[in-house]
Amino acid sequence: MLTIAYLGNGKSTNRYHLPFSRKLSDKIRIKKIYSPSEPVWETFDDIEYTAELDELWNDSEIQLVVITTPSQFHYEYGKLALEHGKNVLVEKPFAETSKEAKELFSLAKEKGLFIQCYQNRRFDSDFLTVQKVIESGKLGDILEIEMHYDYFRPEIPENATTFSTANSYLYGHACHTVDQVLSYFGEPDDIHYDVRQLLGKGRMNDYFDLDFFYGSMKISVKSSYFRIKERPSFTVYGKKGMFVKQTKDRQEEHLKMFYMPDNADFGIDLPEHYGVLTYMDDNNVYHEEKVISEIGDYSRVYAGIYETLINGEEKIVKDEETILQMQILEEGIRSIQENEEKV
Repeated sequence: MLTIAYLGNGKSTNRYHLPFSRKLSDKIRIKKIYSPSEPVWETFDDIEYTAELDELWNDSEIQLVVITTPSQFHYEYGKLALEHGKNVLVEKPFAETSKEAKELFSLAKEKGLFIQCYQNRRFDSDFLTVQKVIESGKLGDILEIEMHYDYFRPEIPENATTFSTANSYLYGHACHTVDQVLSYFGEPDDIHYDVRQLLGKGRMNDYFDLDFFYGSMKISVKSSYFRIKERPSFTVYGKKGMFVKQTKDRQEEHLKMFYMPDNADFGIDLPEHYGVLTYMDDNNVYHEEKVISEIGDYSRVYAGIYETLINGEEKIVKDEETILQMQILEEGIRSIQENEEKV
């Protein structure tokens, strides 16, 4: 068994972690959860809740500490956990800078410990389905991919009256889609950045449009808080056709309804959610067909960590992937930081 503890007891722990770590009860034991305040989410009889941080560090049974605090504290607590001899899983974004990320990986290596970023969106249904379509070869050579992660939540940027790198839309949301790009396609040849404050200087970053170039292929990652109708989650263009996946992975949708992974149909697309593949085959025959969605499963992150820490397998999220992502986020937000300094 892998014995773990959570440092933080908010939405991240209860919505995006516990349902998936508890699912692996044959591999993972959750012993403690730390929070300085009283729990407001459902508590579990088999987990100890504590307001004393030292109880995590002084418990020799705890092998892994999961950092789920607000992102501006990820580096601080990640470093503290390593200094106390604990393996660490850190929510995304991993840190605020690539320098901080490199320091954490270096400290972990020095101490012979594990540290990794929680990149659960690698196991989104829509992303896995796009991989299946690309690998089928039916689209031929891939020319362009558009990835959208849209919301209509204007109240969030409208209520933010100061700029913060840690709380920027780029850091909070591009960390999902940028990791998908890097994990499947690798390091790009070039990147074009369009990162904005739609409400003006002194306000939060609420829009991004990043173009990744791989030879003749372009991948665009776009998102905004001001999209009253969401654009397709994925549109893939190839020499022979295209694939459109309109809807996102449904795990988050179900989690928000407190419909948990112990339900057999958790997160699974219905036929109306399936993407549409349109292409010309080698005989120049036109096809248009729905593609049954792959099943997304965020517990695969925890299964991978178990295999690494217990059985010595390679990390599923490589250090260099996390460092590269941090470098991309840093570069993307730099122009806003420079403008803010002039305000």
